[in-house]
Amino acid sequence: MICTSLLKEKLQNLAPHLRLAIKGQDHVIERVSSVLIRGELGLSNPGRPRGSFLFVGPTGVGKTEITLSFSDYLFGPGHVHRFDMSEFQNQSSVGLLLGANSAECGLLGKATNNNKHGVLLFDEMEKAHPLVLDLFLQILDAGRITLANGETKDLSGYYIVLTSNVGASEAMRMEHSGFAAIERTVLKRLDQALRPELVARINEKIVFTRLTFAVQREICEAMIEKERLRLQKLGYDLVITPSLVEELIREGFHRTLGARPMRNIVERKLQNMVMQRLLN
Repeated sequence: MICTSLLKEKLQNLAPHLRLAIKGQDHVIERVSSVLIRGELGLSNPGRPRGSFLFVGPTGVGKTEITLSFSDYLFGPGHVHRFDMSEFQNQSSVGLLLGANSAECGLLGKATNNNKHGVLLFDEMEKAHPLVLDLFLQILDAGRITLANGETKDLSGYYIVLTSNVGASEAMRMEHSGFAAIERTVLKRLDQALRPELVARINEKIVFTRLTFAVQREICEAMIEKERLRLQKLGYDLVITPSLVEELIREGFHRTLGARPMRNIVERKLQNMVMQRLLN
């Protein structure tokens, strides 16, 4: 692959872009960026996916957010195909994913039709049935999968992202431990929960840390500004006072759910302000 000046600049700006989008996970950025840059330069094994990740950690800490962020940056909107693995807990779930008979291509086939590149995101993958997990051995090792209709899908142009909450509850209780100790504990639980040959095929196994109050404050302030600008484009100018910011931070902060509740609280409050202005 020829590294044009445009591609070079884009890849050089990848890590800074992710740092702006993802807060409190600085240790994650370089490892993720390294896999993505190798993939975009064509340096990864052509018979496998461009890159693969296993993101592990509590809910609401940025595992899905970083996936959406790098996908939008590299491919543009609409290139993340997301699968909730809690919906694939039964033996028949293989048919749901790949097709139940020779006339079907399954959800995976539909997601990758007419697309040769993008991101396949499998959330909470530890909840999937063992037969479904076995499919990832082929996907990660060969970069392809055969559907029920006989079609073989080439997935070598995709990044594969698996997320998991394995070990998260234990990690949350280790609030006085250093990150290295938490990481060892979570990865140990992961090795116990998943087949080692599956874990070994993944490029990067990355543990996300719990978000502190200071980080959640930063996230909240960014969400407020984003929603304010969105409403401004609709013609509604809002004055965001320091007291309002503090109120939203207090309401949105959640020790165990991370930043997940924050967005709903910010959007509801600011939209209600506009609604009340219109109705009054």
